[in-house]
Amino acid sequence: MVIMSGKHSFNILFVVVMVTALLGAALNPGQAEAAPLYAGVTVTADSLAKSGIPGSVVAYTLTLENTDAAEITLTLEGTTAGGWPAPSIVPSTVVIPVGESRTAVVNVPVPAEATAGQNDVATIIVKDDTLAEVGLVMLTTTAKAPPSQGRPIIAVSSYSSSPNPIKPYQEFSLAVIFENRGSSTAYNVIVAFEGTDLYPRGTGGVSTTSSLGGGSKTTFTQTFLAGGNLTWQEAAIIKATASYSDGSGQAYTETFTLTLGITAPVYYAATATPVTQDKPQLVITGYETDVDPLQPGSIFDLKIDVTNLGKADAKAVTMVLGGGVSPGDQSGTPQAGGVSGSSGDLTNFAPMGSSNLVFIGDIKQGETISTSGTFVTNVSTQPGVYTLKVSYLYSDAKGNRIVDDQVITLLVFSLPQVEISFYRDAGEFLVGMPGTLPLQVTNLSKKTAVLGNMKVSAENASLFNDVLLVGALEPGGYYTLDTEITPMQEGPLELIVTINYTDDFNQPRSVIQTLTVNVMPAPEMPEGLEGEGGVVEPGEPVVEQPQTFWSVIWRFVKGLFGLGSGVKQEIPQGGEEIAPEEFISPARPGKG
Repeated sequence: MVIMSGKHSFNILFVVVMVTALLGAALNPGQAEAAPLYAGVTVTADSLAKSGIPGSVVAYTLTLENTDAAEITLTLEGTTAGGWPAPSIVPSTVVIPVGESRTAVVNVPVPAEATAGQNDVATIIVKDDTLAEVGLVMLTTTAKAPPSQGRPIIAVSSYSSSPNPIKPYQEFSLAVIFENRGSSTAYNVIVAFEGTDLYPRGTGGVSTTSSLGGGSKTTFTQTFLAGGNLTWQEAAIIKATASYSDGSGQAYTETFTLTLGITAPVYYAATATPVTQDKPQLVITGYETDVDPLQPGSIFDLKIDVTNLGKADAKAVTMVLGGGVSPGDQSGTPQAGGVSGSSGDLTNFAPMGSSNLVFIGDIKQGETISTSGTFVTNVSTQPGVYTLKVSYLYSDAKGNRIVDDQVITLLVFSLPQVEISFYRDAGEFLVGMPGTLPLQVTNLSKKTAVLGNMKVSAENASLFNDVLLVGALEPGGYYTLDTEITPMQEGPLELIVTINYTDDFNQPRSVIQTLTVNVMPAPEMPEGLEGEGGVVEPGEPVVEQPQTFWSVIWRFVKGLFGLGSGVKQEIPQGGEEIAPEEFISPARPGKG
């Protein structure tokens, strides 16, 4: 719950409300509920308590809703009680129309010198349009122990936009400085940017670097187009997700919240001439492939969603895969057959079954059109991050030619191609009796595969020697694992074989394959006294009986449990008992 006071509350009532709210926050620190500021206004925090490592910034999101009958203006100010830096609030002033809500982000810096467990309470003071205090929100931030300094630690050092603040319907550049605060190098750093009504341009929202040493910094720059839905928002929130690994291949992921201010809309009085010229604006708002992950030689369907975010209709839209389109004379009239995609870059991804030119038709203002096509990944493409340029050529209402160049980002992997099988016939197994699983993994690819642990699991069975580190396998190479198994239930038994490995982007992956063996029922237990001939009466000579297959098996089982497995011998008259011949199990073949 959020701590709020009424505009004209009595002091004693305010104290009671504060104590009650604090107790509720202590019992449910992660729970956030809407509470009234004053008549007609509520606020919701995504959380009342969060934690962060020293040197980081912890972001809280406040949602303020106007349920009153008039527009309101609120001002937010932040202070701290324990000496931590004061929080920054974006935006600090919020104008809320009737029946609508607005968000504000509170950024609480955790001091670099803070120790684990230390906390501070940020008090967000809410004021009305007369700057009179109408309520407050209390947010508790706790410093947590930083990760081991022996590993890389990627963090956001600072960020900025140009222009600042950003403007709806316009492009802006976001520059983010990432710092490795660990002592070891971070490898294959991939940063993905995304935000609501923010459309990446140029790189598809993905930036990479091969390595970032301990204590080093690097700047990633991403261009966005701000959508029209941001017109009535005071802040834009961008999520930046950084994925990386250390020298041993251990993968890490960090997510950061970036907040940018938005220019308030400007209203113009009616004039004889228009202030701005309305024009269409096509932007790729989403894309996906039906094959994941993509590998050299992969044939996949690519679906692309394009939206007209401009203020006019786009006429006769043609999509050019690979780009390479020149708009020509911007003031001219479109010429029939004047579109060519021959200069497009289709080095890594080429369309199949169709041209790289796709005629879409008209796209109205605010309309979204989905297109799809079949592509093949070049077999010579090496693992990495690749961009595919997509250009849209169209005309506005006056016949002016316009080109919107877009870029999407696709990841190409080179995953190991392995086969898991039995290197010989596994045969049948018996319930309650141990047997050997002759497992083998073979590298079917044309390059060396580096694999991790190979593990065998099964239900209703006990396993021994079920984990093995495979390591590097040359093309055509193989590795065997002889796992001891004792089934507990008859019938088909499924074996799950899992091999872990690290992909080209140092992310953990696994190969999972299922094998099946058949389990027969356990042999029936002989009844009566010991002996292969059943019940023996006292004084009767013991006559040796011919040994059957099941009798040999039974003596083997008895030998495993120390019950004696020798064959009873006849005792001659007046002679001594002949020692039984102990059953010796046949030697098992060596592991392949």
